[in-house]
Amino acid sequence: MRTAAPTPDTRAHRVVWAALAATLAVIIAAAAWRLHVGSGRGSELPVYGRVPAFALVERSGHPLTATDLAGHVWIASFVFTRCGGMCPALTTTLAALLRRVQASGDQKLHAVTFTVDPTRDDPETLRRYADGFGADPSRWLFVTGDQDAVERLVRDGFRLSIAELPPEERERSPEPITHSDRFALVDRELRIRGYYHGTDPDDVARLERDVALLSGTGA
Repeated sequence: MRTAAPTPDTRAHRVVWAALAATLAVIIAAAAWRLHVGSGRGSELPVYGRVPAFALVERSGHPLTATDLAGHVWIASFVFTRCGGMCPALTTTLAALLRRVQASGDQKLHAVTFTVDPTRDDPETLRRYADGFGADPSRWLFVTGDQDAVERLVRDGFRLSIAELPPEERERSPEPITHSDRFALVDRELRIRGYYHGTDPDDVARLERDVALLSGTGA
């Protein structure tokens, strides 16, 4: 039995469907490539450790744990409100960075500022300090708590320095507590992905680029 030859309409339909299938394959392949590249950009950054479990208090008076921060890309900073040295500059720099990132359309970045003087910086003191820098409470948290818990988190968790000057030096120094000027970049899995000197403009620019990598908005 002879098979009927395909009509011109049949051939045309086959060509159209073949073209559609090829186009769909290209779209799927391109999407998969973008997903692969996008998911790999954050892997360019090293992993320095993981933020350990902690239980502290935010300026609102609400408790804050490490688990509350999981799922967010965030920057940690370390200051104290009576600091007359680098702390105001660090907080000003972080405020400007958050404004730039927000203006670029990235609403995902958060920041957490830990006081290194928790016995004096209670939630109300931190709230006044945060208000002075226009800190958005939905994106920028200010945290205090037990002195030992804070020191353990800074030293053992973030592996940064913190020390109080001897009494004879304390009153004469604009920074009675010595601490690092570094920002720490933390990913959604609470892994520390970078350290940056907050007083160094080049390092702050590097931080901004790395934020884009982790947020999936980098070029």
